[in-house]
Amino acid sequence: MLVLDFGRSFFWFEIDFEKKPPKTVSDARQNTHNRARIRIDCRCELTSPTGQTTEYFLGEACKTERVGVGRDVGIFTQPNADFRPVLSADYALIFKSWDKNDKGVMLVPPSLGPQPERQVIATQDAFYRHGFLLYSVEGVELPTVDAIIQATDAGQPLVARTAFDVAGYHVVLDYPVVTLNVSEKFQGYQTDTGPVLFPDLAQPHTQPLDTFRLAFCAFNSPDWTEFIVQKPTSVGNGISVNHYSESRWVGGRNSLIALP
Repeated sequence: MLVLDFGRSFFWFEIDFEKKPPKTVSDARQNTHNRARIRIDCRCELTSPTGQTTEYFLGEACKTERVGVGRDVGIFTQPNADFRPVLSADYALIFKSWDKNDKGVMLVPPSLGPQPERQVIATQDAFYRHGFLLYSVEGVELPTVDAIIQATDAGQPLVARTAFDVAGYHVVLDYPVVTLNVSEKFQGYQTDTGPVLFPDLAQPHTQPLDTFRLAFCAFNSPDWTEFIVQKPTSVGNGISVNHYSESRWVGGRNSLIALP
């Protein structure tokens, strides 16, 4: 089956302050032009109840930064945030997490208001241009525990595919297997990997990206997956942080795929 080689698959976006002022940054003290390439960590194929299929791609983690500045200004913004983008052809979802929620970091210009922890925005409003560099290979599905153990011990790159149905949507997640536990003694295996995308589509929404959340996931059988989902989590005194604190169980189909 054809799957992404995640080590060689990226999306990119271009920001040009002069041609299209961005609506997602909080510090203008940087180069007015930049093109960022970000490795893809998860592919989500979503088929709606009407049969329309859309691909969404989760980017690798980075930190909020100023591009092209000197030591007098400093590269990393303060307060600093964890940053993860999700891109489709037409929309973007930008996750930003500070040391606490509702940090009050303002967008540029401040008339746009404070930066949210999750910002859904049309790509034409977020970027001057964007695109995808996708590299697919023919993978081999591993049908047995023995095959999974052999591929693991041989050091083969592995991709997991998790498919399930929710609220009339069909969801297919492809993602690289970061950690894999195996045991020939107990004839078992268990993934532990992420973050991946978790479309919580049973929730009210205007469009699917409204429901996407970050999650880690694990499975040790072909028919169910446990996700631990990031959500605002209270730490007391009226303060919350984004933390992986909610377990969700999904029935569907899991498979492990070995890449050449």
